[in-house]
Amino acid sequence: MAKKVEVKDLLDAGVHFGHLTRKWNPNMAPYIYMERNGIHIINLYKTAAKINEANEALKKIAASGRKILFVATKKQAKDIVAEKAKNANMPYITERWPGGMLTNFVTIRKAVKKMAAIDRMKQDGTFNTLSKKERLAVDRLRAKLEKNLGSISDMSRLPAALFVVDTTREHIAVAEAMKLNIPIFAMVDTNSDPRVIDYVIPANDDASKSIESIMSFVSEAIIEGLSERKSGKDDDSDDEEEMEKKVKAPKKAKAEVPLTDDDDVEVMKKAKKPVRQKSKKEVLNEEE
Repeated sequence: MAKKVEVKDLLDAGVHFGHLTRKWNPNMAPYIYMERNGIHIINLYKTAAKINEANEALKKIAASGRKILFVATKKQAKDIVAEKAKNANMPYITERWPGGMLTNFVTIRKAVKKMAAIDRMKQDGTFNTLSKKERLAVDRLRAKLEKNLGSISDMSRLPAALFVVDTTREHIAVAEAMKLNIPIFAMVDTNSDPRVIDYVIPANDDASKSIESIMSFVSEAIIEGLSERKSGKDDDSDDEEEMEKKVKAPKKAKAEVPLTDDDDVEVMKKAKKPVRQKSKKEVLNEEE
């Protein structure tokens, strides 16, 4: 069971601190509680409600076996997001967002396959046949691909959802997801536009403690969804085994009732007296 979202925990993590009032986005007004010392304060009761709403949706996606792509390239978020995404066995982007990552996914997959091809070259000995200069070039290419795309090497198709930390910074990722109608979950600060986000989590997206707090709730919900999927598969396999046993189990032979002497006589009489087929003439006479 995922940990319950407590307002006190969010308060301790500093989730309620927004940006300066002069930098705010008016569309965030419904999520702002008040202004203090020139800084907007986020309503944590709404944040807790939004986290629960997002977690339910993320849990369903994880339980269906689809992937959720995490995006966070800012310095204070990348390590936290990478760790939580790995724990939930989900792909993530924490370096530069590759342009066309979603809208030109076929090309990105080719780059990932190129990385796998280099690994095969090293295993089968082909790599050693290259010249020293060529080996250095291949190693540099492999390192570059690993840095930018290594975290999505297991993502064979487009993700079912996107989780973004700081929508203003990751506006290209948000635009691509919108173009493909991929649901967007995001931590949205007071300087961002929540209208383009499907599941808004109003929160401080600059403090590492705040990011870690939100990501902990999110990753727990995804892990719970994955465990539900696994237990469901186990139940299905048990049912299949039971069905196989029923199919393969031989039918019990009916108990034979011993025949008496009188029964033997009757059986022999029936066996010795063949049934005579009526001729066509007899059939016609009977009809008349």
